[in-house]
Amino acid sequence: MADARFEDAHERPLRLRALDADDLKVLSALVQDAVFPLTEMRFDRRRRRFAVLMNRFRWERDARPPERVQSLLIVNDVMAAATQGLDLSERDTVLSLLSLDFAPGADGTGTLDLLLAGDGAVRLSVECVDLALRDVTRPYVAPSGKVPSHPVDDGES
Repeated sequence: MADARFEDAHERPLRLRALDADDLKVLSALVQDAVFPLTEMRFDRRRRRFAVLMNRFRWERDARPPERVQSLLIVNDVMAAATQGLDLSERDTVLSLLSLDFAPGADGTGTLDLLLAGDGAVRLSVECVDLALRDVTRPYVAPSGKVPSHPVDDGES
C-alpha cells in the first residue's frame, strides 16, 4: 500500500488562518482527532507564539483509505501558556486533540483552550484570535486504517 499523494487528488496543502471565533470553529473541526507527541508543543515566550506539529486527520476529504497529514498549528499573540492534566516529564506521551475553544475577555483578549483526550488541556492567554494551520507534508495513509470515531452519549445510564 502506497502513501496518498497530493497529485492524486489534484489538491494543495491546507493553509488557513483564523482571525475570529467563527474562523476558529473551522480550524477546530479540521484539527479534531489530531495526534502529536508532547515534545512537539512549543511556547516561544519572546515571540509570543505557541506552535504544535500534529498528525492531522484529513476530515476535509472522504478518502479511502483514510488519510492523515502533518500540519503545523501556530497561535500568535500568546501572553501566557499553562497545562492541565499533563505530566510534562512524560516525554513519550502522545496527545489527541479534541477541539479548540475560545472564551473572549476584555478588549479582544481571551483564552484559547486546546482540549485533549483524557481530560488534559493547554490554556493560552491571547491578545486576540490569530491562528494559522498549514499542512507541511504530503498526506499519508492513516496507520489505523480507520476513521476516528466518538461514542455517542444517549443520556441513558
